[in-house]
Amino acid sequence: MNISMGIVIFTSDGKKEYHVVGVMSGTSLDGIDLVEAKFVFNGTWHFEIICAETISYSQAWHTKLKGLVDCSLETLKLIDGDYTVLLAEVIKTFISKNNIKNIDAVCSHGHTALHRPENKLTYQIGNKPILAKLINEKVVCDFRVEDVELGGQGAPLVPIGDQLLFPEYDFCLNLGGFANISTQIKTERIAYDICPVNIVLNIYAQKLGFNYDDGGKIAASGNYMSDLGNQLNHLEFYKETPPKSLGLEWVNKNVLPLTEASQASEKDILRTCSDHIAEQISNVIKSGARVLVTGGGAYNDYIISKIKSNIGAEIIIPNADLVEFKEALIFGFLGILKLRNEVNCLQSVTGASKNHSSGRIYS
Repeated sequence: MNISMGIVIFTSDGKKEYHVVGVMSGTSLDGIDLVEAKFVFNGTWHFEIICAETISYSQAWHTKLKGLVDCSLETLKLIDGDYTVLLAEVIKTFISKNNIKNIDAVCSHGHTALHRPENKLTYQIGNKPILAKLINEKVVCDFRVEDVELGGQGAPLVPIGDQLLFPEYDFCLNLGGFANISTQIKTERIAYDICPVNIVLNIYAQKLGFNYDDGGKIAASGNYMSDLGNQLNHLEFYKETPPKSLGLEWVNKNVLPLTEASQASEKDILRTCSDHIAEQISNVIKSGARVLVTGGGAYNDYIISKIKSNIGAEIIIPNADLVEFKEALIFGFLGILKLRNEVNCLQSVTGASKNHSSGRIYS
């Protein structure tokens, strides 16, 4: 059981308790994360994770999702239909297997196919209205589109959950496909993507026959390539001020050409990229801060140890359910805020023209 409290900044209807399923698929392609959770509001928000599971993608789906950025819009729409059916099957199985009843909504992120906020474009597959019919439940989904239409980055969306559910931490750091961070500065929540993490590391671990670099052991055995490290650390993105966000397209254009051109071994690239990740994260965390770390990268002992050695921060890695399912949990929470018609997307985070209650509701 995971229970936490947060600061309430909005009020709505008289309903005090919500029972939801949160669903998330991230850029690292680990699979579909599902969480059954209960949220209670009594002046502050509390939550409980009842059960959680990750459903891995088949090799065919992994390959298909990995290539989404190269697909035409017409092809994406076809894949969107197929992915919605897949998502429905996964959600129905999760609900049935865990005997989940009387839920208020299934709150689903879908899977990001395109993210180009500078062109006012973001596309998450799996958010078609038919999802509600296929699973016979109310669905809250498609959380990013409205924010981009309002001039925002459409990301990150998790910080409102950080603010209301985890106020006791100075920083909430998630290490997934990308590293993103959120923190409170005076009265505003600030959050942004820092750098790519598993979306790059997994490529080179897989070239060595592993799904990922377990504990960062491969990186620890490699050599730091200073030329590559300097090139990575001087990418223009790191000079930009928030709000800012990253996508697979940016990695393909800016990072992979550098790692490939280095002609370094896979383990040396893993070492260099891991040091780069730790350095970029250390640049944005204050010394002595309390930092909640979640996402698969929380298990990368090498990167965590590098961050600790770089700065004197208190790094807190919670229990496995929260490490692995915090994003799915918070998308469940974003759905609740949408149902309450409360703000779930902060202009201070995304750069949108206003705070808003983002997402679509399908019955």
